[in-house]
Amino acid sequence: MAHSIIQSYESELEAFRAFASSRPDNCVFLVDTYNTVQSGVPNAITVAKEMEKNGQRALGIRLDSGDLAWLSKAARKMLDDAGLAYMKIAASNQLDEFVIKSLLEQGAPIDIFGVGTKLVTGFPDAALDGVYKLSLGGNKPRLKISENLQKTTLPGKKQVYRIINDNGCFYGADAIVLSHEERAGIIYHPYEREKSIDVSAYQQESLLKKVMEGGRRLSSPESVKNIAGFPKSRLDLLPLEYKRFENPHVYKTSISKELLDLRNSLIAAHKHIKREEL
Repeated sequence: MAHSIIQSYESELEAFRAFASSRPDNCVFLVDTYNTVQSGVPNAITVAKEMEKNGQRALGIRLDSGDLAWLSKAARKMLDDAGLAYMKIAASNQLDEFVIKSLLEQGAPIDIFGVGTKLVTGFPDAALDGVYKLSLGGNKPRLKISENLQKTTLPGKKQVYRIINDNGCFYGADAIVLSHEERAGIIYHPYEREKSIDVSAYQQESLLKKVMEGGRRLSSPESVKNIAGFPKSRLDLLPLEYKRFENPHVYKTSISKELLDLRNSLIAAHKHIKREEL
């Protein structure tokens, strides 16, 4: 079960019911899209009890973020108290032998460990961590909420502007904005709102460009020589302090006020809906 399935429905409960209907014999609910304890596990219990009335059994739940030891203990108690002791708890999220050892030593009641990235690649530098999360569905902005704000996604259709300084070089910050915003003004740290900067006076270059439509390329293909030369020309625009080997500057990414407000409003709306359900 993927986060995008849950995000594509109007509610988590509706998504769980649809998922259970489509695969009643192999049903494991992903419970951390919004809030594991307050939303995910209670909704999984609701649907699992509905399945019992139809002579079916859900296999379990999956935890994919947060404090896996604490969350698994809380989830186990909730499942057991609901008479669902047969449901298993699976855990994933960059697991390796060290994390699994720690979880077992903490007595985490996890039955299944999903190991992927760190099993098939050589760490620490051989994997690019990327996960698909839905940001727009049914022409409505969607987001994945996490207890860790850094894992809460940015909703809606977006554009990215690269800021160019007065010397014609990269400023050291890119701005993520909503697609209809023609320029970036004051941009904010994604997780620390008190950190902001006004980039409205600087030159801005849009980075996201449509290259295909209706299955057809919109422009002529570039030569191999031009493709190879492009990254070099871009690297030349990056100030030296970002390219030094030791203690390089961090190239920052910030978001517009409109995008920040949209994310916060969707988080608040979900919390409001959850309070009404409770």
